[in-house]
Amino acid sequence: MIVDWTPLRELLAAKQHFLITSHVRPDADAIGSEVGLAAVLQQAGKTTRIINASPMPPHLAFLDPDHEVLHLGTSATADQILQADVHVVVDTSSWLQLSDVGKVLRESSVPRVVIDHHVSADDLRAIELKDPQREATGALICDFAEAAGLPITAKAATALFAAIATDTGWFRFAATTGETLRVAGQLVDRGAQPHRVYRELYEQSSLARVRLAGRILSRVTLDCENRLAYTWVPWSDFEELGALSSDTEDLVNEGLKIAGTLAAFIAIEQQNRQVKVSFRSRTEVDVAEIAERFGGGGHKQAAGATLSGPLAAAVQQALSAMKSALESRA
Repeated sequence: MIVDWTPLRELLAAKQHFLITSHVRPDADAIGSEVGLAAVLQQAGKTTRIINASPMPPHLAFLDPDHEVLHLGTSATADQILQADVHVVVDTSSWLQLSDVGKVLRESSVPRVVIDHHVSADDLRAIELKDPQREATGALICDFAEAAGLPITAKAATALFAAIATDTGWFRFAATTGETLRVAGQLVDRGAQPHRVYRELYEQSSLARVRLAGRILSRVTLDCENRLAYTWVPWSDFEELGALSSDTEDLVNEGLKIAGTLAAFIAIEQQNRQVKVSFRSRTEVDVAEIAERFGGGGHKQAAGATLSGPLAAAVQQALSAMKSALESRA
């Protein structure tokens, strides 16, 4: 699917101030796409502001060396969102995932653009520039830069390389194509340093994160004749260990490292006692479809949703849905 970037190019020609935002609990594709897009727009002489509903995860701060990513309520205000000429949402098409920023966006009548690669979508009343076949939103930002004839700086290259590398599991997921690697190579040519990105992402863990991972992995349980692996995280783990919610990132994939597993999920209790569930699949089970039943979404093989607590009940709901999906395809 080829995205027609004409609507965004037209806005680029007509507007000056761009607000960029993404989903709650942002990952590297969200932060990398925001920082990368801002740098590209700045090359066109535009002013940009990045405001998210969640604070910057500490392990991703290296992607934002100029501290451009602001947090609504602490370092940014609703008025700053409303001052923009254009609102650009990256890496999500969900009102729920936009949280408090989404509430502000609903009040505005300025043009809204969505750049995303997820299948699941709400009607954000926006110009949609989407390609569900693309491996990462960061790759779509690279496409836009090329279509608009705008250069990618070294800072943008680093951010966009991290976006693509993480959303492809460091180029090992099935969504990785020859084009993925060609784009990644071009980003390296423009200044991205894969060894540094990898070190910052995966070799800077706190002792609390390591201990948290130990607890989470000790709870891994198998079901569906060992085809499904799942685990859970009570909020008390974060409090006792001094760990962060972002310290659970990617741990769901550990379940797929067990021989014979075809799917996995992790249920993470939040401070407000809601439960974030991340689903993974490496079979025909469509976890985006499962996540959508709970008001979430994502991709066929990687998706997520937020369920009401308590934790034990949410685990059972997720387990029942995953077992049903696996058994129907047995």
